[in-house]
Amino acid sequence: MSTILVETAGPVMTVTLNRPEKRNALDTGMLKAIKEAFDAPPGPGVRVAVVRAKGQGFCSGLDLRELTEGGGVRGAPSVEDAFHSVQEYPLPVVAVVQGDAIAGGNELALHCDLVVASKRARFGMSLAQIGLAPPWELSCKLLEVGGPVAAREVLFLGDPLPAERMHALGIVSFLAEPEELEEVAQKVIGRLAANAPLSLRTMKAALLRGMSYRLSIAHADIDGLVAAARRSADAQEGITARLERRPAVFRGE
Repeated sequence: MSTILVETAGPVMTVTLNRPEKRNALDTGMLKAIKEAFDAPPGPGVRVAVVRAKGQGFCSGLDLRELTEGGGVRGAPSVEDAFHSVQEYPLPVVAVVQGDAIAGGNELALHCDLVVASKRARFGMSLAQIGLAPPWELSCKLLEVGGPVAAREVLFLGDPLPAERMHALGIVSFLAEPEELEEVAQKVIGRLAANAPLSLRTMKAALLRGMSYRLSIAHADIDGLVAAARRSADAQEGITARLERRPAVFRGE
């Protein structure tokens, strides 16, 4: 069974996370498939892309078990490379979030242009709670979408925030009752699909160009800190504790 489903129906390309038994945790094979889907030129007549997920949760982030065991697909892209492809897709991308979007799941939603979320959903970046830190590009995306106040709240605390809070912070575009999520999502998708495709392409290109400055900021030292955190004893303890469902004991090592 494929863990990523890619389907095109009329003007809409839909990429669906299909690993509900693992809360749609992203392994390297899924990242590779996401990047391939969004690197491909839009098909004839396609005007909008949608990212959604099967099951109760949207995405719980990276597969921590794969991360600790060193598995994965040879030559698979990094999480930032995969999400960059989502962001750079030449047409609008809509995330339809029916349940929790945590860590990488939160970032996947934010790399889409618009987020339609159920009031049942929660969003969060729990990396501080397991001894990790997001790569430069992912931190900048949260800063870009939510601003410095929201970025600090989401990153420093690490607790999941309800969709209503994310909507108030301007990170979630459209909020819906759980039973009305699909109706609201289809209205947004339909409005996008009805707009002039050349206008949408031009606007998306302009917005991406205007926000591209962040990648030119020197950040080699930040990359080093992120890598050091990933190699730390605290990270090993944090990930193990999360898998064992117990509180982590951090020593700053």
